[in-house]
Amino acid sequence: MFKIIKKEPLNPSMTRMVIEAPFVARKAMPGQFIILRVNETGERIPLTIADYDREAGTVTIIYQKVGKSTLLLDEQEAGGYLMDFIGPLGKASELEGYKKAAVIGGGAGCAIAYPQAKALHAMGTKVDMIAGFRDKDLIILENEMREASDRLIVMTDDGSNGNKGFVTAALQKNIDEGADYDLVIAIGPIPMMKAVSNLTKPYGIKTIISMNTIMVDGTGMCGGCRLTVGGETKFACVDGPDFDGHLVDFDEAMKRLGTYKPEEAREREEHCRLYGGIK
Repeated sequence: MFKIIKKEPLNPSMTRMVIEAPFVARKAMPGQFIILRVNETGERIPLTIADYDREAGTVTIIYQKVGKSTLLLDEQEAGGYLMDFIGPLGKASELEGYKKAAVIGGGAGCAIAYPQAKALHAMGTKVDMIAGFRDKDLIILENEMREASDRLIVMTDDGSNGNKGFVTAALQKNIDEGADYDLVIAIGPIPMMKAVSNLTKPYGIKTIISMNTIMVDGTGMCGGCRLTVGGETKFACVDGPDFDGHLVDFDEAMKRLGTYKPEEAREREEHCRLYGGIK
């Protein structure tokens, strides 16, 4: 059993939870993930490690309440326990040796982009962080992202924070103004990562994206996170989740991501009907 040390809402649909898991915290690295199970009847779900504290023996996860399992997870409170919390899994991000990087997060992807920026910044890399949200009420981790970067730009689709536009507009502006990036990391919705990769490709800027959003069982057994990278079949959970954005077949990945949406919607509706919660 793994104790929930802290739980706090970040916006109406996203929650940060700190879990006591000393063995996971000891080995965790940016880019890796855990698999948790709330109780003995719950399903196993993968979540990326948002932060860790080796001395305190804790691991931080951030989740969006979008389905049955995350709704169930959100019903747990500080002081309670999760049945399983396994990790770290996946390959750690390869971040050494870069001079200047742009780390881009879209919505919930900022929870994964943040530890990447934090690690790069600690290595002495100059980091511009660009975060995108639909509106100002959904912005998360603004203070944390500011501390983990040399410059933070927060964009909103509707301009409600005074900075309207997509993350690609901010990235293009930085490049046009002479930002000499040797690395771009983009984490968020697949269409956003595709757009960033298309933007950076003509400039020859190494671009890393995270395919954590298509993972299911996290062990390579189910094949649900299968994708094509450079013409070869890869599995996001065991070969990634980081991949070269210029080699990923995003269209294939988007198609697969929508395969089980009807089943997910039914499970969510049933959970809400029985227990209440966000619909």
